[in-house]
Amino acid sequence: MGTTHPILKLVAQRIALGVLLLFAVSALIFAGTQILPGDVASSILGQSATPQALANLREELGLNDPAIVRYFAWLGGVLTGDLGTALTTRQDIATTLMPRLWNTLFLAFWTAIVAVPLAVLLGLLAVRYRNGPVDKAISGFALASTSLPEFFIGYLLIFFFAVKMQWFPSISTVYDGMPLLEKLRAIVLPGTALLLVVLAHMMRMTRAAILNVMQSAYIETAELKGLSQFDIIRRHAFPNAIAPIVNVVMLNLAFLVVGVVVVEVIFVYPGLGQYLVDHVAKRDVPVVQAVGLIFAAVYISLNIFADIAAILANPRLRHPR
Repeated sequence: MGTTHPILKLVAQRIALGVLLLFAVSALIFAGTQILPGDVASSILGQSATPQALANLREELGLNDPAIVRYFAWLGGVLTGDLGTALTTRQDIATTLMPRLWNTLFLAFWTAIVAVPLAVLLGLLAVRYRNGPVDKAISGFALASTSLPEFFIGYLLIFFFAVKMQWFPSISTVYDGMPLLEKLRAIVLPGTALLLVVLAHMMRMTRAAILNVMQSAYIETAELKGLSQFDIIRRHAFPNAIAPIVNVVMLNLAFLVVGVVVVEVIFVYPGLGQYLVDHVAKRDVPVVQAVGLIFAAVYISLNIFADIAAILANPRLRHPR
């Protein structure tokens, strides 16, 4: 038998670790939803329900089974693509959830398309003109943007660009069959709110990663050779800072998917976050479990991707001591 390539072995280890982590998170999500106060059957039928009706519904929902049995029944359904039925609407969760997931990914994708290159560019400019007016202006903007919570940014955008100027709608409604340009116009304000949240973090980490590389001995050698600052950053510093930059970008992309709850609620955007909030209020446990597991899967997957990208970009990580 031939030996397995070290990189393939590391990738397989990371994926196996991710699967184990997701399994543990699924147990935590299930346990967390089970210890919530109140009774699901009473929430569905209301306070006027008779004891017999409550008992029948509990039996129908399997609430009388031990928690471990219900957990593996739920996990088995998830593994076969069956996320269950929403308690409040009696609709299939997977069927209802997919368009919402697509809307959230659509918003995250277009935000990332703008945020990632802009953050890297601003980080490079801050390093190129470090300690100068450009660096201070970019760093000041990043600090101000980081200090403001996304709900405050969202309401400011609505006030100025939807109410005062009326350039964009305050409610970001999208639907199947909507033309792409109208969809893009609808997500300008929520996308901008998310952009301002993630841009500052990515820019600051890009700047820090490149500055860290700029202190290396080979950068001094490049300076002694007479290379310009721009060439040193482009040819030596930036390629060697790719690993931490990719890591930060992946973490922020994960935020764009799992951290959009507040922004989607403010702009009434029909995404996964809005769907989660609607059903948390109704104590619809199966929906909360399904959305929580999807958020966890996205977050873990992007972290694994960042880890693998860092290993591929940095030879030292392939051969840990």
